[in-house]
Amino acid sequence: MSDDNQAAFMSALVTEHFVLQSAASTTVSESTGRASLYLAALSSSLVATGFAAQSPHMFVPFVATVIPALLILGFFTSVRLVDTGVQNLRYLAGIARIREYYRELDPRAPYFFTEWGGGTRHDERAEALASLGTRRSRLLGLSTTASMVASINSIVAGAGAVLVAVSISGREHTAFMVPLGVPAAVVCMTLFCRYQDSRYLALDFENNGKAEK
Repeated sequence: MSDDNQAAFMSALVTEHFVLQSAASTTVSESTGRASLYLAALSSSLVATGFAAQSPHMFVPFVATVIPALLILGFFTSVRLVDTGVQNLRYLAGIARIREYYRELDPRAPYFFTEWGGGTRHDERAEALASLGTRRSRLLGLSTTASMVASINSIVAGAGAVLVAVSISGREHTAFMVPLGVPAAVVCMTLFCRYQDSRYLALDFENNGKAEK
C-alpha cells in the first residue's frame, strides 16, 4: 500500500472509530430515555391507581385500562432495549476490531492499546464486553436495561393476573389468588430472557461467520 493510500486508510479508520463511538453513545442515550419513559408512566399510573382505589366502582375499569396499557408499553420498550443493547455491542465490537489494527502498527502499540478481553485475539465480543466492565456469563443478560424493564413489567403482568382472578372469583378469595401472580411473572420473564438470549446468540453466530470467512 502506497504512503498516500495508507494515510487515506488511517484517516478513514479514525473517522470510523469516531462514528462507532458516537453511535454507541447514542444507543446508551436512547435506552436511558426509553427506560425513563416507562418508569415515569408506571409511577404515575400507580399514583392514579391509589386515588382510583378509593372508589370501588371506578377501580376495576380504571385498572382494566391502565394495566394493559402498561404491559404493551413495557413490551415494546423491552424489545427496543434489546435492539439497542445488540447495536451497542456491535459498535463496540467494531471499535475492538479497529483497536486490534492499532496494536499492530508499532511494537510499542500493544502497551497503549491493551486487549481488554484478557488477551484473546479475534474475540471482538469479549473485548466489547470488557470495555463495559463485564464478561461472558450465564447471568449477563440479567444486568441489561432491557431486563430491568422486563422484570418490572413481569411483576405488573403478575399483578394484572391476580386482579383478573379476583374479579372472577370474588374478593373473598383474594388470599388464594395472590400466589397466581408469581407464576405469571416468572413465565413473562422467562419468555423475555429466551428472546434476549436468542438475539445475542445470533450476534455471536454472525461474528463467528465473519471470522471463518
